[in-house]
Amino acid sequence: MTDPLDDLQELTDRLRDAAARLRDDSLSAEDAAALIETCARLAAEAGTELDRRSRAAAGEPPAGQGELL
Repeated sequence: MTDPLDDLQELTDRLRDAAARLRDDSLSAEDAAALIETCARLAAEAGTELDRRSRAAAGEPPAGQGELL
């Protein structure tokens, strides 16, 4: 099993790499658009993991997993 901190670090590294590539003037508009979509996906993954961790630390059930009445 991988360390969740490693997963977040990998996502962070990939986002930083993508940001550096977006600053490159030689990137075509199509490549930039695809890279922006990748950044959005990576940021969503990181946000989901951070939300999961904060809920676990607070002892809350996972999102969408509340008690049924």
